[in-house]
Amino acid sequence: MKVAVNTRLLVPDKMDGIARFTFETLQIITREHPEIEFTFIFDRKVALSTFSFPKNVNFVSIPPPARHPVLWYIWFEITLRNFINRNSFDLFLSPEGWIPPKLNCKSLAVMHDLNFEHHPENIIWSHRKYLLHFFPKFAQRATRIATVSQYSKLDISNCYHIHLNDIDVVYNGANSIFQPASEKEIKEFKEYCTAGCEYFIFIGTLHPRKNLENLFLAFNSFKKENKNDIKLLVVGNKKWWPNELEQVYQSLTHKKEILFMGRLSDQELSKALSGAVALTYLPYFEGFGIPILEAFQTRTPVITSNVTSMPEVANGAALLADPKNIDQIANTMQTIISNSEKRDEMIEKGTTRAKDFSWEKSAKLLWESMQKTLKT
Repeated sequence: MKVAVNTRLLVPDKMDGIARFTFETLQIITREHPEIEFTFIFDRKVALSTFSFPKNVNFVSIPPPARHPVLWYIWFEITLRNFINRNSFDLFLSPEGWIPPKLNCKSLAVMHDLNFEHHPENIIWSHRKYLLHFFPKFAQRATRIATVSQYSKLDISNCYHIHLNDIDVVYNGANSIFQPASEKEIKEFKEYCTAGCEYFIFIGTLHPRKNLENLFLAFNSFKKENKNDIKLLVVGNKKWWPNELEQVYQSLTHKKEILFMGRLSDQELSKALSGAVALTYLPYFEGFGIPILEAFQTRTPVITSNVTSMPEVANGAALLADPKNIDQIANTMQTIISNSEKRDEMIEKGTTRAKDFSWEKSAKLLWESMQKTLKT
């Protein structure tokens, strides 16, 4: 059997949610199924030494590099389609959900979330126009769809009129490197980053839907009520930093207590999480939220949003807050600081909840979805 895979987003050192899902699940699936020939399709040249996939994986680069809506159209609607149809594949797997038209094989689209449908204002005009026009088409073109939460399954079904029986849930996992760090490692990290002070931590791309404005305002409110040295560490690339967020940041009384760490390696991120008072992860829209699992695995309490998929992922193992309610977010920070019994309870519940997820389980579910697609 021959399987083509859209691996456009597998860019070394830049792998966030979708790319991480792609990398982790395919590492396992390709290794466990040596009888299948996989062709990973990139839109740019990739060094084979970058990845350690088994011998049944072929790497193909097809120009042009698709990093703009015009080039997205050319690559997906024409170039990728032609390549797939010329090479007699049995299945096309697209972990980012984008499906070319009129394929000669079955196709499985992994649609992680539809944030652009609900909050189009957070996406630049050209990207927004492309996604709102083509994603309904991708959903209709796909033989079958997979997604990462029950919330997203219902959302895709409602938005695109796809029968629920044609959508599979393939939960995310978290890298096994996320484990509690030693006391020595935590102490060294704190001394290096916060001069030994305690801290809350946010992890994620600095994007409007991650709700940093309200997190900053809530932290500022928390600091006004608490005369302590607690910091807020912000881990992630400053990919989007709109004027509104800059204005909020500049207005803060305690902005010097917010420390921007940029992107950290998984090893450093595991230490950072291990030493945190809590993960403060409060997007107003999320298809899953991998940082929640990473915090659970490092025995770090989690404060997260009470909307979209996050209550489903947390399943009672995190403190929930309305992401639009600044006072409520600040109060949950206060609870974690002042109520040691509640903090310990969240740690134990999070540790237990983490066992429900792994990339091995994700790969198994994705493989089952691929099999269903082939039989459709």
